[in-house]
Amino acid sequence: MEVVRLPATTGIQLTVWEIGLWAILLMCAVAFTVNAVRKAVIHGASDGGHVALQGHRDRDLVKEPDATFWNIFAGLVVIVPAVVIPALASPAVGLLMLFLGMGAAAAAFAAGRKLEQKRQNRSGFTEAAARHDALLARWQRYELDPAKGIDFPGMSDVNVPQTAALVRALQEAQRCRLTAGTDYAHAVEQLDVAMAEAEAAAGVSAP
Repeated sequence: MEVVRLPATTGIQLTVWEIGLWAILLMCAVAFTVNAVRKAVIHGASDGGHVALQGHRDRDLVKEPDATFWNIFAGLVVIVPAVVIPALASPAVGLLMLFLGMGAAAAAFAAGRKLEQKRQNRSGFTEAAARHDALLARWQRYELDPAKGIDFPGMSDVNVPQTAALVRALQEAQRCRLTAGTDYAHAVEQLDVAMAEAEAAAGVSAP
């Protein structure tokens, strides 16, 4: 009886250009993912994790934790194949990709840290950050203190125009805090004004 032999499948073959493309994709994805993680960590440390808007759909105007997850997931969708596929073609190439990824992660982290330090060393940033933190603490009292929530429900109701403006100012100030090249001090100033207007509309006595 004649045995029929199936032709053996060949392994993955990659050209130099294809390896180079995978390397570029890998380094870009690693840098993107490291930046997303770094911003999430800074964001969580700077505002305690979130600024709550209890029971309202617009709470995500202040922070969208799901966005961080999907940013990291999108990065991993590229990173994993960029390491695994070249490794299937050649273990040496896979090892090279692994080292490239590690190098890109270290470089992205160092560059992000340096940029953050330079931004924080700018004149006025420290003062603006302290003022921002004080305004966040002042805002969170209306969300975390049940008595204040009962006495001043308008501070949690974004149907009130002044409160909606306050939420937008909170979002903008946090964005400027985390983004280089923005006018953070001005955003904090606008937040202070929006806070005062929202408190006045809600009937809060001037502090």
